[in-house]
Amino acid sequence: MAVSEKISEAELVVMEALWQRAPLTAADVADQVAADRGWSVQTVKTLLSRLMAKDIIAADQDGRRFLYRPMVAREDYVASESGRLVNRLFGGRISPLVAQLVQQDQLTPDDIAELEGILKGLKS
Repeated sequence: MAVSEKISEAELVVMEALWQRAPLTAADVADQVAADRGWSVQTVKTLLSRLMAKDIIAADQDGRRFLYRPMVAREDYVASESGRLVNRLFGGRISPLVAQLVQQDQLTPDDIAELEGILKGLKS
């Protein structure tokens, strides 16, 4: 499923928690992100509401609480965002992105070896 709505950086933190271990209550999510962000449960509930409005997560009632779960797989989100980035900044072409990473010394020898393996696999 492609993500039609943009996910903010804060919403992405909540999504990462849900992708790791769903379903979760709002309090569970707050506990997971509290160490890094220090957000209150109310802040987390606001972010969960935004994600629900975007149809990126769903909630199932469990007694007096809600259990939240992602409706978009992490892999689908990464693919969607990667495509947006390449389209927006590089006209839909991958090679200028790779060239930019090379120019900025962003590729490690392991990255280069992995890319070579991927390209060899595509050629065969």
